Amino acid sequence: MAITITPIRADDPAAIDEAYRIAVAAVAADIPDFPPLCPKRFTGNIRHPLPARVPIWALARLDGVPAGYLALDLYLIDNTDGSGLDLMVHPAYRRRGVGRALHEYAVRLLRERGRKWSLSSVVSTLPGGAPRPEAGTAFATAMGAVAALPEVRRRLDVTRLDQGALDAALAEARDRATGYRVVHWQQHTPPEYLADIAYLDGRLLMDAPLGDLVLEPQVVDAERIRGTERALDARGRRRYHHGALHVDSGRVVAWTTLDLGVSPSWHAFQQITIVDPEHRGRRLGLLVKVENLRYTLAHEPGLRAVDTFNAAANEYMIAVNERLGFRPVDAWADWQQTI
Repeated sequence: MAITITPIRADDPAAIDEAYRIAVAAVAADIPDFPPLCPKRFTGNIRHPLPARVPIWALARLDGVPAGYLALDLYLIDNTDGSGLDLMVHPAYRRRGVGRALHEYAVRLLRERGRKWSLSSVVSTLPGGAPRPEAGTAFATAMGAVAALPEVRRRLDVTRLDQGALDAALAEARDRATGYRVVHWQQHTPPEYLADIAYLDGRLLMDAPLGDLVLEPQVVDAERIRGTERALDARGRRRYHHGALHVDSGRVVAWTTLDLGVSPSWHAFQQITIVDPEHRGRRLGLLVKVENLRYTLAHEPGLRAVDTFNAAANEYMIAVNERLGFRPVDAWADWQQTI
């Protein structure tokens, strides 16, 4: 039984497709309710990387058959001693050393590039939730990683929205948000809001619960926002945004985003929701999320489900999401490993 590992180049569609098929099989086996992987988004991870990141991919073959892949994301501006790490093994070829071989390959590459840690995400079963395989947790533990930040995925069933409850939440938020007005846009941030959005985006790793993760805040400026937008455009992502604008200062001080792909059209991810610390306590997070959900549904009539991930300790955002109708599905954890 021979395991070979070769790099995947961005100009090698056949190798990228082999990795994609491995990912599709793994997700279908491990998280069957998860939306099917969008091929354009998957391919975009290597062909259209986010700014300040360099992707390094590799494909593992077991006796010549594609069996697993590795995707590293080297950070270039902040957290430059670390890397994202995604490792998948086809369900038919597990427990044959493929995952361990890919991990050893990853560690060698990261050490060669002076990296000191990697960051991965692993799913597991939530008490009372749908069963999930525990192999990912066991593998991460065996490789020496530490579960640094527990998270929970929640799903909103859009077909069962309680419009009366949303009306009540919106009325409460508007009553508390005196001195603010909502603004909205699709895809690219309007130039007049760009500096504010860069500031809010850069606050995320300062304000969100990080558990035991060791991470630096991100350095975000207008060009980094534009670079992210270009990468998401190339991946076929459709984005819907709402912000809360503080009338006296003219600044956008709260922001939320919903994100859909080319396929499947029935699913969206709730992405960032953040409020400037100076403007908290006024229900601005609730305000922009309800407004943005309805705004998105007005443009995406086929939308049926929205997934969001929250740190288990993020009590405020969890309360907001559950008020909208999000319900727990499964547990996740960010695993950090010292290289």
